[in-house]
Amino acid sequence: MPTRRQPPRLTGRLEISTALGNFLGDTRVRLLEAIGQHGSISQAARHVPLSYKAAWDAVDAMNNLADQPLVARTTGGRAGGGTVLTEHGRRVVAMYRAVEAEHQQSLDRLAGQLADAPGGDVPAFQRLLRRMAVRTSARNQFAGTVRSLRGGPVDVEVLVRLDDTLELAAVVTHTAAEALGLAVGSEVLVLVQASALLLLTDPALRISARNQLWGTVSRIVTGPVNAEITLDLGAGRSATAVVTQESVASLGLAEGVRACAAFKVSSVILAVID
Repeated sequence: MPTRRQPPRLTGRLEISTALGNFLGDTRVRLLEAIGQHGSISQAARHVPLSYKAAWDAVDAMNNLADQPLVARTTGGRAGGGTVLTEHGRRVVAMYRAVEAEHQQSLDRLAGQLADAPGGDVPAFQRLLRRMAVRTSARNQFAGTVRSLRGGPVDVEVLVRLDDTLELAAVVTHTAAEALGLAVGSEVLVLVQASALLLLTDPALRISARNQLWGTVSRIVTGPVNAEITLDLGAGRSATAVVTQESVASLGLAEGVRACAAFKVSSVILAVID
């Protein structure tokens, strides 16, 4: 007697989302678990595996979007410091793994139902879901709430509050503001390309850029011509700029140096997640 063919297994990647979009998936969870196990970003990156830079990029993105930092730096000690998973980070990982198990069970049930339905095509459904996935190339992403909207003849100035002490400004057209449904209290995602950030180290220097984020240089990735500079802004947030090697030398940039990442309101892209 012929055996009943097993339905194809429907699998997918679980992503945990805030109201502002996806920020946590399988690779990042494995990175967090490895950080918790090894206490070192370099060892964790090798374990996943990810490049050292990609691991730091992921940590910065998660900390910027999370309500509380998931990963923290430690200083001192026999090894000279390291990277640790915070209590909030451990809770998030545990939640992800619990939801992941339930998610796969639901997909298994759905795959069985699709296989029995007329015209059921699991691979076609998977391809559709992949095509619908959207990611942004903007290196800097900040989650915030619209504090105020001030309209002009052509555009609208939008002030976005990241926390009690940090605020960013953007300018969008009236059409864009309406399309996004912007209103005081709306949750938005602030996107800024790394190339749009200017770095300065002199607090007395006056510049026209409206947005100025002061922090401490936490990481420098050098290349043949340019360098990627990451500033620790505190509260788990960071900002990354790409500048020339000449600028790094002239500004005296090094880990631990106080610096400011400045960018114009016109460089800000606002996004909302329906």
